[in-house]
Parts: sequence; C-alpha cells; structure tokens
Amino acid sequence: MDEFSLNRSEMTLRQKVWHIHWMFVLLLCATAGIGFAMLYSAAGGNFDPWASRQMIRFSAGLAMLVAVAVIDVRLWLRYAYAIYFLALALLTAVEVGGSVGMGAQRWIDLGVITIQPSEVMKLALVLALARFFHVTRIEDVNRFVYMIPPLVMVVAPAALVLRQPDLGTALMLMMVGGAMFFVAGIRLWKFAAVGVAGLASVPVVWQFLREYQQ
Repeated sequence: MDEFSLNRSEMTLRQKVWHIHWMFVLLLCATAGIGFAMLYSAAGGNFDPWASRQMIRFSAGLAMLVAVAVIDVRLWLRYAYAIYFLALALLTAVEVGGSVGMGAQRWIDLGVITIQPSEVMKLALVLALARFFHVTRIEDVNRFVYMIPPLVMVVAPAALVLRQPDLGTALMLMMVGGAMFFVAGIRLWKFAAVGVAGLASVPVVWQFLREYQQ
C-alpha cells in the first residue's frame, strides 16, 4: 500500500471528509439537478412520479458516496473478495428467482427496495481485481497461470448477466476487467490477441443474440 493510502488511513473522520473532492461532488449534484428538472418537466410540472423518486435515490447514493470515501481503504482491501462473492451470489439469485420486467430478469425484490445485482458487480469486480493485482508480483502479471483467476472473476459474472439478458452490462463488465488488466501491466499484444479472437467469434455469437441485440 502506498504512502498516501497509509497517511489517509491515519486521518480523523473530519480530515477524511475535508479531503473529499467536493468540486467533483458539486459537479455531480449539478448534473443530477439537470436530470431532476427533465423528469419534473416530463411529468407536466410535477415531482411525482419520477423526479421525487430519483431525488430520493440520488440522496441515498450521495450519502453512500461520502460514507465509502471516509472508510479506511484497508477495510476495502480486506473485504474485497467477500464483496465480490456476495455480488456473485446475488447474480446467481437473480438467475434462480429474480424479478422479471420488460422481458428481462435482472432485479431482486427485497420488499423495501429492488436492487439490480449487476450494478453492484461493477464495483465489486474492480475491488476484487484490485486486490488480486495488489498482491501479485509485477513479474508474474503476464504469466498465464496467474491470469486464470482474474479471467474467471470477469467471465463468470459477465456470463450470468448475459443470461438475464443484458448484453450492454455484460460488455461493460468485460471492459471494466480489461481496464483493470491494462492498469496492472498486461502486455498490449495479449489485448490484441483477445480482440482478434473476439472478432473471429462474432459469426458464432451473432446467431445466439436476440434481434434487438443484433
């Protein structure tokens, strides 16, 4: 762990809150405000039914953003795999008995709220891959045997999401995984090889896609 992370973990709660990039948060709120205004307008000048719900969700998400920012980074490192497997279990639960809406089975109804596990997996995948590469020596990063676990981490949730079906999110998970592999130092020729293999598989995969996905 780098010196900045260690120093940050020793900060008080007040110091951590102060070090949040509040300009970024302000821009985020401004962007959300535009969205609220559009939903308000779409409802004919009423907050119900869309704007009010979106404002509640955004407020909850903003509170979570601040909470995550002040939690000790070593805690995220410690529980990265646990969070990943929890997200994977939720994706499996969707496959077994998730809620169906608009022709897709993507949600879990918890009574109070409805969650989409694929969105949780986007974050969980980054945490899990970050922990894996954090403890992997730089000279081992490009060895094939060391790449099997992170590849499985990416492919397993992507395959479950693709079955929902949600091609867009499945591709997003693949791109997130690819970005993490790139940052970890995987050689560029391996990305090129995967790209060529992907293009070669298009004729086979195409016939399994739904019409709107094609």
